Amino acid sequence: EEEERLRNKIRADHEKALEEAKEKLKKSRDEIQAEIQTEKNKVVQELKKKDSKPLPPVPLPNLIGINSGEPADPDIREKRNKVKEMMKHAWDNYRQYGWGHNELKPIARKGHSTNIFGNSQMGATIVDALDTLYIMGLHDEFREGQEWIDKNLDFSVNSEVSVFEVNIRFIGGLLAAYYLSGQEVFKIKAVQLAGKLLPAFNTPTGIPWAMVNLKSGVGRNWGWASAGSSILAEFGTLHMEFVHLSYLTGDPVYYNKVMHIRKLLQKMDRPNGLYPNYLNPRTGRWGQHHTSVGGLGDSFYEYLLKAWLMSDKMDTEARKMYDDAIEAIEKHLIRKSNGGLTFIGEWKNGHLERKMGHLTCFAGGMFALGADGSRDDKAGHYLQLGAEIAHTCHESYDRTTLKLGPEAFKFDGGVEAVAVRQNEKYYILRPEVIETYWYMWRFTHDPKYRQWGWEATQAIDKYCRVSGGFSGVKDVYSSSPTYDDVQQSFFLAETLKYLYLLFSNDDLLPLDNWVFNTEAHPLPVLHLANTTLSGNPAYR
Repeated sequence: EEEERLRNKIRADHEKALEEAKEKLKKSRDEIQAEIQTEKNKVVQELKKKDSKPLPPVPLPNLIGINSGEPADPDIREKRNKVKEMMKHAWDNYRQYGWGHNELKPIARKGHSTNIFGNSQMGATIVDALDTLYIMGLHDEFREGQEWIDKNLDFSVNSEVSVFEVNIRFIGGLLAAYYLSGQEVFKIKAVQLAGKLLPAFNTPTGIPWAMVNLKSGVGRNWGWASAGSSILAEFGTLHMEFVHLSYLTGDPVYYNKVMHIRKLLQKMDRPNGLYPNYLNPRTGRWGQHHTSVGGLGDSFYEYLLKAWLMSDKMDTEARKMYDDAIEAIEKHLIRKSNGGLTFIGEWKNGHLERKMGHLTCFAGGMFALGADGSRDDKAGHYLQLGAEIAHTCHESYDRTTLKLGPEAFKFDGGVEAVAVRQNEKYYILRPEVIETYWYMWRFTHDPKYRQWGWEATQAIDKYCRVSGGFSGVKDVYSSSPTYDDVQQSFFLAETLKYLYLLFSNDDLLPLDNWVFNTEAHPLPVLHLANTTLSGNPAYR
């Protein structure tokens, strides 16, 4: 009775709204359909909300190695303390000049935000930095951050955000902070936010939109992406966080969303065994056949491997997809330059572009992380490949004036591991090369990785540090670089965390117990015994 009346009222409201929309905006039919779908889903959600229960108590996984890691060697300890001091400098200045804003402009000394976070102040740096503060033992700073989150972090803002960025930085950051500290507020906020991302999945295929309005739930794709496509690294980098959300809430909806994406990808035809970077969420067909292990593709491959690791190696389907993908990547994208440097190119329009991005440098660490458990006894081979990528990326740093790596570098003719175009010469405090040094250190304990990490630490401190924080630089080949005046949230989440871990003992966040999301937020391995997902075929 009541529901019927509600339905009619909604229908009437829709007719009215549609008329207005047609008048005002002359929207395409597709867009209108999508919005109706979203509205319908919202009503369903509202009805559900009326009887939504508090979160169930879940056993916390056995948490191992969440503080200390103090090295015995005084030289290494000193280096680790230097990294901690840099973290404090970055945080204190953000606290003073950018508090509550997403990021800091360290030279202008004011808040900064980019379009990935919409137009609202969501304290991205706070959420991203929490777990780093925690493992460094900066507990007063951690408490300040927690307090801000408790009082001010609000997701019902009329703001259009990147589903991918909000997932890896906010949901990842909140979940890690929850697991490390046990403070319920982080879990509650993570689950609230996740609910706001769910409408992004209301597409004809279930491949989510790139962006969603947190208030209205309306989603859309980036204008620049191939013909309205969604991006592989975006919709393929939700798995770790969403599995943890289902674990913590006992609600399979999150798990089902990401497994649906996986199943769809498994069914699709892959040119050369490679996954193109673009997929149309309306038709379920690939966009342009571009393939990359750098931006647009990178973390999709990483999350296949990490899904397997996070499941305590039970999710063998993910491991198989990873192995198949890596085989194709080795065959078609990995080459050796004339000077003997192993690099990963990009597949564009039927040929290999001999260019590698800074983002792609994470793959050295990924190959090392995936070496154990690889096919045909190829563990040694993949560890070696990781070492070669690490070496190439170190060369990209070493061949600059500032000893900081460019955004992208070429392997053409005489030019190797060097940026050619002006718009590829910048360094924006990125972590990927240091991330690979850390993984290589953990797996080999070759002292050169600590040495390389220390070179990078000194260069960042010398050329990126300003009195108001840390800034990216626009040209790593210039001895008097100009600053970009942005202290990226990932500098605190990733770059400084990986450096700190590089100069810590292995018993701080051991890799057998923790898996890092693509924003360096550590999530515990979920052992079958204490997961609500054990009824799931992928986990048997």
